[in-house]
Amino acid sequence: GLFTAHVTGNFVLIGADVAGFGQGIFMKLMAFPAFIVGVVLSSALVKIARPKGASRSAAVLYSAQAALLLAFCVSCIAAQPVVSAAGVPVVVCGMLGAAAMGVQNAHGRLIARAGVPNTVMTGNVTQAVLDAIDIVSSEVPADAKTAIRARLGKTLQAVACFSVGAIAGALAYRHVSFWALLLPFALLVWLALAA
Repeated sequence: GLFTAHVTGNFVLIGADVAGFGQGIFMKLMAFPAFIVGVVLSSALVKIARPKGASRSAAVLYSAQAALLLAFCVSCIAAQPVVSAAGVPVVVCGMLGAAAMGVQNAHGRLIARAGVPNTVMTGNVTQAVLDAIDIVSSEVPADAKTAIRARLGKTLQAVACFSVGAIAGALAYRHVSFWALLLPFALLVWLALAA
């Protein structure tokens, strides 16, 4: 009942809770400031690391997200079995997850990188549809279509990878619960070291 990386979705879930259709409104309300803390932390870390270059800033953000994701994993494992969405352990889990996703969302805005955003699939799907329309349009010049095709390819790759990741994450959670978070944690550590 919580989207750790999706502020818009949580607003919708809060609305559903207010209307009497949900549970755990406190957790959803606390996820918003936790997400903001992740963004603020990211900004502060980049300002500190910036003089050492973009690679250093990226490594610091990957490390911060990895630490928060590991804390999220451990707290979720410790909180099981969940008996109440309003329980303190569950709220702490939600806040740690939201803070980690705040770092991930800020990363894409603070550190310039090639490609398309990896956290905004609604925008990516919208862009893909608009690009597809432009590609088949007779009004768009041929030279512009080359750039549009390149962007569409990157966008479709991001959407496909996100989709595969969502399915793999759900299946992993189903089979090994929150232990599944150790794989993205390890990948973030690898990215931090590689940066």
